[in-house]
Amino acid sequence: MPKYLIQASYSPEGLKGVMKDKASGRKAAVEKALASIGGKLEGMYYAFGDYDTVIIVDAPDNVSVAALSFGVCSTGLARTRTTPLLTIEETDKVVAKAVSYKGPGK
Repeated sequence: MPKYLIQASYSPEGLKGVMKDKASGRKAAVEKALASIGGKLEGMYYAFGDYDTVIIVDAPDNVSVAALSFGVCSTGLARTRTTPLLTIEETDKVVAKAVSYKGPGK
């Protein structure tokens, strides 16, 4: 199953919810949301900086992850950034593909 890195920033109201639910409560909510799209949580971390939480998930496909993102962001309590992740094997296949491309001005 494809893997994705999801970074999320909470709104002030979202952070109030974290304080109420605790980190463990938010983890349970994320696991339930992922199960609803056929996905699974690999890891969840809270962080300093631009993003309040970082999760790595297994999900069936891009459409499923987009549905998750729409569902989360539509609450107005968090904003997400999703990055598809490539395995080492997939990256080796990428490197092996020949691409015919000419850079600007070359």
